[in-house]
Amino acid sequence: MKSIHSVHPDDFKTYQTATIRERFLLDGVVKPDQVNCVYTHYDRMIVGAANPVDRQLELENYPNLKADYFLQRREIGIINVAGSGQVIVDGEVYPLNKLDCLYIGKGVKSIKFSSDDANDAAVFYLLSCPAHTAYPTTLLTHAQAIKVNAGDASTANRRTINKYIHTEGIQSCQLVMGLTVLAGGSVWNTMPAHVHDRRMEAYFYFDVPDGQRVFHYMGEGNETRHIVVANHEAVVSPPWSIHSGSGTASYSFIWGMAGENLDYTDMDILNITDLK
Repeated sequence: MKSIHSVHPDDFKTYQTATIRERFLLDGVVKPDQVNCVYTHYDRMIVGAANPVDRQLELENYPNLKADYFLQRREIGIINVAGSGQVIVDGEVYPLNKLDCLYIGKGVKSIKFSSDDANDAAVFYLLSCPAHTAYPTTLLTHAQAIKVNAGDASTANRRTINKYIHTEGIQSCQLVMGLTVLAGGSVWNTMPAHVHDRRMEAYFYFDVPDGQRVFHYMGEGNETRHIVVANHEAVVSPPWSIHSGSGTASYSFIWGMAGENLDYTDMDILNITDLK
């Protein structure tokens, strides 16, 4: 499992494109018939994906966790972003259609993934962070998620925010997770931008049309940088960094956090006019 180390904001200001991509972009995590994970030193979050096509996959233990099994001291959130499939948790089957979410708590020993149709395979996006308390495995469908309509077509940011794992939804130790779907013709997400010094965040972009890209903006608000992101790629955002994006077409993305609290509204807004 690849590891990504923390970066100081003063050092970040000297990075050129290749270095920014190397230290914050998570590409190649979605590959047919593989489970791929990346360990980050931002709140010890693990970001990954499982793409079962022709066979069932299992979330294996990793030597660098120094644990007897993956969730011995961790929890995990799973969102399916493609065809329907199943997650088998200690032998119990949970069906996940596109945009459904499954939370699995500390202490579960076996997690397996499968697709219902190899021609329309599931893509399970994974976020895992340390946990000191065990919460029950919980499935929440897309229809059941709390939805917030935000933005406006006039500013090209009309979008629907879907909240899954948070204080009013699925209960967790420290994981917060949900997804945002942009309306047709809207391309901006999370604007005005914000930071939250108490939590890291990761964005996973999906449903980015073929041939299109998303410009993900990061860095301190007074000195921003960007990463060009393709479909099924993720970006890790440090607590000192904004996390916002604009696409060449409409798209969707999963947001996930770990840190000191579960409060979705814990954010420090930056005025658009103050960004540089």
